[in-house]
Amino acid sequence: MNILVQGAGALGGYFGGRILEAGYDVSFFVREKRAASLTKEGLKITSPEGMFESKNVMVFTRLEEIKNIDLVILAVKGYHLDQVIPQIQAIVEQTDAFVLPLLNGVEHLEILQQAIGEEKVLGGFASIIATLNEQGHIVHSSGSSAIKFGALHNDQIEVCKQLEAMNQHVKTKILREEAILKHMWKKYIFITAFSGITSAMQLPAGFIANTEASFATAGNVIYEMSMLAEKEGIVLTEQEVEGMVNRLRGFSGEATSSMHQDMRKGLPIEVEHLHGGALRMAAKHGVTVPVIETLYGILKPYENGRP
Repeated sequence: MNILVQGAGALGGYFGGRILEAGYDVSFFVREKRAASLTKEGLKITSPEGMFESKNVMVFTRLEEIKNIDLVILAVKGYHLDQVIPQIQAIVEQTDAFVLPLLNGVEHLEILQQAIGEEKVLGGFASIIATLNEQGHIVHSSGSSAIKFGALHNDQIEVCKQLEAMNQHVKTKILREEAILKHMWKKYIFITAFSGITSAMQLPAGFIANTEASFATAGNVIYEMSMLAEKEGIVLTEQEVEGMVNRLRGFSGEATSSMHQDMRKGLPIEVEHLHGGALRMAAKHGVTVPVIETLYGILKPYENGRP
């Protein structure tokens, strides 16, 4: 299977690098600046799951260069989705590839399905805490990483089998899930709480566990998001919801969210994609989510980087 990773930041670079490391055919479609960095520095991963470095990385910057692709792993930030839609449309038209988006949230599924067809968009998400250092190398700081994916259409069964077969060869987890929409929602619920509270506090995860008021705020986001999930037909048990709340206490003191890391660097953040998406869903169902709305108001000025 020939895989194209669109976006080679910390997320796309890490998982694309791990698949490349295992000997699979992987290329990257990136902007000129990132292409120059990868050409000069190569792809380098520092990780508890093992170090990896390659100076021989296939990089594309022009759509017409892309041919013979079976799967596109879409690994861009939510705020870049609108601008990459025409690119994804062109790639799928040229190659007939399937697309596995690793974006946070759930709104992007319908947007992509409308752009390229329901049969082409797999469900999926990534679990990792990683960032790029000043040299553009990937620094993975969480103890493990995973891609979880699943079919949303019968035409995707075969490509899912091929992806699933990679799991035993890569130094990460590539896990197939039958109820992928539920798993996506559980990620969306948790990251909306975790990224929201760490970014609003502008402090790492240790302060969630040590500050009852902050823990309660993050927990209330989980309760509000779980209510929205149920409105969307995703039913979670009480034990599943409480498990997510209790997980907020389980991080090491200095661990933090990708959104908080981006804020520290003065970069754009996914507040519109995550918290804004929740507000749009609440409006659709005629319900209120006051804690999410408050975090959204606090974080919105940082949407395009440090004000």
